[in-house]
Amino acid sequence: MTAPFLTDTASHLIAAAPAQFGHLGVAVAGKHVVGVSIGHRSDVDAAERLKKLLTSSNDDPGITAEADEQLLVDTLDRIVQFLNSAKDDFADVPISLDHLSPFQRRVAAACRAIPCGATQSYGQLAATAGSPGAARAVGQVMATNRYPILVPCHRVVAAGGRLGGFSAPQGLSLKRQLLAFEAGVADNELRLSPARQTRKTAQH
Repeated sequence: MTAPFLTDTASHLIAAAPAQFGHLGVAVAGKHVVGVSIGHRSDVDAAERLKKLLTSSNDDPGITAEADEQLLVDTLDRIVQFLNSAKDDFADVPISLDHLSPFQRRVAAACRAIPCGATQSYGQLAATAGSPGAARAVGQVMATNRYPILVPCHRVVAAGGRLGGFSAPQGLSLKRQLLAFEAGVADNELRLSPARQTRKTAQH
């Protein structure tokens, strides 16, 4: 990976870098990742998106110098590599959930467990998180997800195999690209089937 674009706020360290599907940014504080943003036109756009996101939040864990710097660089590099290979589940990456309710934390944890190459519907994720019938509330959690890729909200789709929503700059186009990439197929070959493995060998 080329040297990342680095910046900071009073309480967060932020790094950004080019990657497949657009520039991405990562923010770290208090030995936790506190934000990820993907699909931007430039490093500066990715960093500015995170600054706005974190400025509007109430939690303020504070920078912890060297530990945060290492986590920042490592996480950014791992996401860049994942977007080339789809080979990482990020289960060991610490993320801050202080801004979430207990229900939202369960949803985030259940979403992190959806494997690469698979999808779940909002209703299925609600049931997995222990709140069957809460599909609409799950949709809101996904819409405000601070950690795309780490909490892979792009793998959560609407009932009947429809894409649902996606709040990244490129919207549903990026969601489809990510799902097709993880499934190993071209965009126009993507067929969604919630809660089932969708990965297959691409035909050439």
